[in-house]
Amino acid sequence: MPAIDNFRRIARGRLTRRQVLRDSFLGMGLLSIGGGLTACGGGADGSIIDGGSGGGVGGTGRLSFPELNTEPDANGLLIPKGFTSRVIAEANRPVGSTGFNWHTDPDGGAVFPAPDGGWVYVSNREFLPGGVDAIRFDAKGEIVSAYNILPGLLTRLNCGGGVTPWGTWMSGEEYDLGVIWECDPFDTTGRNVTRWRGLGTYYHEAVAVDPTTNYLYMTEDRPDGRFYRFVPTNPNVGGRPSETGTLQALRVLTSDDINAETAKGPWKIDWLDIPNPNPISIAQGDLTIGGTPTRRQVPETTAFNGGEGIWYQKGVMYVGTKGDRRVYAVDLAAQTLQVLYDDAFHQPNPVLDSVDNIVMTPGGDIVVVEDKSEANQQAVAIQPDGRIAPMVQLVGHEGSEITGPAFSPDGRFFYFSSQRGPGNGNSVGTAGITYAIEGPWYRS
Repeated sequence: MPAIDNFRRIARGRLTRRQVLRDSFLGMGLLSIGGGLTACGGGADGSIIDGGSGGGVGGTGRLSFPELNTEPDANGLLIPKGFTSRVIAEANRPVGSTGFNWHTDPDGGAVFPAPDGGWVYVSNREFLPGGVDAIRFDAKGEIVSAYNILPGLLTRLNCGGGVTPWGTWMSGEEYDLGVIWECDPFDTTGRNVTRWRGLGTYYHEAVAVDPTTNYLYMTEDRPDGRFYRFVPTNPNVGGRPSETGTLQALRVLTSDDINAETAKGPWKIDWLDIPNPNPISIAQGDLTIGGTPTRRQVPETTAFNGGEGIWYQKGVMYVGTKGDRRVYAVDLAAQTLQVLYDDAFHQPNPVLDSVDNIVMTPGGDIVVVEDKSEANQQAVAIQPDGRIAPMVQLVGHEGSEITGPAFSPDGRFFYFSSQRGPGNGNSVGTAGITYAIEGPWYRS
């Protein structure tokens, strides 16, 4: 699959891992001012080694945008003052003048920069059949074309995913026998796809890659889901790793109850091998048909309550869980886990009370979108200074969720979808709408 030469250049972050974690934790009161990050590990002097470039795509530095309008715009959105929104695609209708019909149930999405200054936005379909569609934009943000990059006849229930350092999209199937499919965002034929069985068979959500090792990290959307990593036989750092390797799950090395509302960490972690990464197994509650599900093969590993978005930035994996409405930080060098955000820390009226897909900016903002089946779905930014700022709010989209957050490479456009679209509880497989909000999102 062709690599995009300028992808990693645009994706580079601007802050070190130490700065991102320290600023975020200080802003949320999780670290004392004098404490530094020595507890997070690193060398004998307590320092943290910079793990490499960040994973943020779009814009430079940190977000800085106005408060939301108090009245919805023509598209039924509350957006920052002075910004504009537009519908770029709607389920079962042609995308612009392309003649290509957009899919229903849009979910995970991402942006890929093109050599000509334009970009591609990709979007999963979480239904039967599944698949991934793409929209090509020019450097002005105008639609050029739309096409399929992963055929629905091959796949189903494509939920989250992730961008690779070598310029491809990983799309995760969210069901018992789900796998990860890799596809090329610029392939208009939909034939350049790879099924990664080595990444395991389970309720796949999102994927992120540590570019310094080419290890792949994955979340699982189950109440007792695990947090996985894949260690390739040949990491081939700087290129595409081998599809063979070892699948492992995270274990937290503590007697603490990490699910307690006051639990913050950090805790040491390790990784345990999964004996059978590809079981033929269907498990609902206590009922299991077939072999032991991947997540239950090694009971000593730690359960995470509904794994959702994941993002790599400066040596840290940021992981969202929807069941307990948390964002975790996994320090890959120190091998520690700590709670970055928990809505229990912000009661009685947290701005963010649902956690789903996440994306990060080069400056360390964590953009989180909500899935709570209510009318006031939001995308919010957890900023490095600790503020939690709403970026957009849906009006009248009850029963939907915000999905697929991504910025254009120049930082002007913020893309996302309403999976069920406006209305009250549209049926799955019938609706969905994808938007772009344009404005000066970043500090100049």
